[in-house]
Amino acid sequence: MRPRTTKPEVEHLLVRAPNWVGDLVMATPVLEAALADPRFGRVSILVRSHLLDVLADGPCEDACISIAGRDHERGLYAELRAGSPAADAALLLTNSFGAAWRSFRAGIPIRAGTSLGGRGLLLTHSVVPPARDGRRVPIPTAHLLRDVAGLLGIQVPGLRPRLHVSEDVRRRTREILQRVGLEPGEPYVLCAPGAAFGAAKLWPPAHHAATLDALFESHGWKGVVTGAPSEDESIRAVVGACKHPAISLAEQPRDLASLKALVEGARLLLVGDSGPRWFAAAYETPCVTVMGPNFPELTASSLEWCEVVRMDLECAPCLRRTCPLGHHRCLVDLAPERAIAAAERLLRRKEAG
Repeated sequence: MRPRTTKPEVEHLLVRAPNWVGDLVMATPVLEAALADPRFGRVSILVRSHLLDVLADGPCEDACISIAGRDHERGLYAELRAGSPAADAALLLTNSFGAAWRSFRAGIPIRAGTSLGGRGLLLTHSVVPPARDGRRVPIPTAHLLRDVAGLLGIQVPGLRPRLHVSEDVRRRTREILQRVGLEPGEPYVLCAPGAAFGAAKLWPPAHHAATLDALFESHGWKGVVTGAPSEDESIRAVVGACKHPAISLAEQPRDLASLKALVEGARLLLVGDSGPRWFAAAYETPCVTVMGPNFPELTASSLEWCEVVRMDLECAPCLRRTCPLGHHRCLVDLAPERAIAAAERLLRRKEAG
């Protein structure tokens, strides 16, 4: 971390939010801390348009500026720099070279972020993640985001994600669940089998189904299977493999706002290594995360009500979007019994208070 002799007094702080759902949820403590910081006259949060629902209904919503694409984003930096008050600092919570370059080209005087991807010279304040033998040491993303915020003196009181959902969204979500066969107040296990990252993070549908069946047998709770519209095939595959009643949301309207309500109301979330896991952390919903090719250290935060189930293999973690060896053993060989046992441990803890 580069030393800073004085705390900047900033008229207009521009925050470039992360591009992935999970990273954005992990960034919410930083975003809310920045908004609450009296040293900043104005805070603008640049966020991709399809992620706006994540920050809806809370203190971040009014500060959000939608990014419609790269060309649009380029113009936003210049527009905010030329505005009144002019953006005089940029907090870059994404590691992309483009975000650093655009803030540099716009002439924003203070530019803070991680020194990754060859962008260190474009920043005035930077965090250099630790490395060993020339390779970056994996540290929790939430911790790194907090360190970046610290470059501008932003004090982040805790790392637990903060999400907000309106009563109107809760009502609409309850209506959808009732329409597909869940009685009002009936408990359910939420399952999100997809992953935007790629096929390497997908646990086989039969494994998800076996876990949902076991939880139905022990608790009588139906599985509710959801995901992004692009994940309908995975949703149908899981429901089709279930022996006991399970509900598909593949044909229902859904978005990231309703996902917040779904996770908030679930008895347990069964998910891969993907964004919904962090929704569960925000609502303290017990969560079993099935992890394949990723470093567990990168997501080692907010684990109070989460168990990560994974296998130690010589080839893992590879961080690849598809298995480079073609066998995908890190998830294919990960038996449902391990996820079932993790779920039961979490549920016993939750019941015990």
